Amino acid sequence: MNDDQREIRRKLRILDHADRIGDVSKTCRYFGIGRASFYRWRHAYQDNGEAGLTNARSVPHNHPNKTPPEVVEKVLHLRRKYHLGPIRIMWYLERYHGIKLSDAGIYRILKRNGLNRLPGGTRVRKVHTKRYNKQVPGHHIQMDVKFLTFIGDRGQKVRRFQYTAIDDATRVRALKVYKRHTQANAIDFVDHIIEKFPFRIREIRTDNGHEFQAKFHWHVEDKGIRHAYIKPSSPQLNGKVERSHRSDQQEFYQLLSYKDDVDLEAKLMEWENFYNFARPHGAFNGKTPYEALRERLLSTNQMSR
Repeated sequence: MNDDQREIRRKLRILDHADRIGDVSKTCRYFGIGRASFYRWRHAYQDNGEAGLTNARSVPHNHPNKTPPEVVEKVLHLRRKYHLGPIRIMWYLERYHGIKLSDAGIYRILKRNGLNRLPGGTRVRKVHTKRYNKQVPGHHIQMDVKFLTFIGDRGQKVRRFQYTAIDDATRVRALKVYKRHTQANAIDFVDHIIEKFPFRIREIRTDNGHEFQAKFHWHVEDKGIRHAYIKPSSPQLNGKVERSHRSDQQEFYQLLSYKDDVDLEAKLMEWENFYNFARPHGAFNGKTPYEALRERLLSTNQMSR
């Protein structure tokens, strides 16, 4: 006997009991059901016999509000490839595909497909510090180094170092990978971002790592840029570059198959461009860093008039 047959027999017993004792209220109390359910079953039985007592599906096969399969596929693609969260997927779909879907709806899609959990190895860290923002591009640049380990062609470990600079006001970033972790490379990276960033740099803030010591410090100062050290053991004071490194790990390096330095440099440049020009950013309600830069520059020009 299947579940439908057992349910039909249960309802028939209830209907029969009410007929025998002649009291619907007592029957409902005895079996623990509502009077509305009883009358619904009795009318269904009178109209359709036992077939009327089968449980109806709570949701029709073709729900009018069901998300189209092609939209579901876009949501899953953005999650699998870029590890974006529901809100950023919502921004991305509306911006680049003209698709409006709530973040709650996106979360339900991810949950149904087993993709609602964070990627393996992801840590959620709460930093209890007051958030601040420099409003003028270039007034405050955070710089740091991300340590990378790859597996080479012969199974050997390959160490590389991603130097990162991020503008506090706009989150515009510059990235470059080096084979060594030295002051010379830090100095080269400073020259790189001076040419790269489309605004004047006023201050660079770093930790006290060996790559940012005297030679680096005076090179930056000689360029007319102030160099400031953050308080020791306080990485949250350079929180934006730290957070951007977490995005690198989740959305870029976890998906990368390392081959060689040429391949890595090309892919990193592609990721940098995507981050700056196409990736919706949470700090700006889905706008990209370069859109935030244009707004800041327009605001600055209007104030200076």
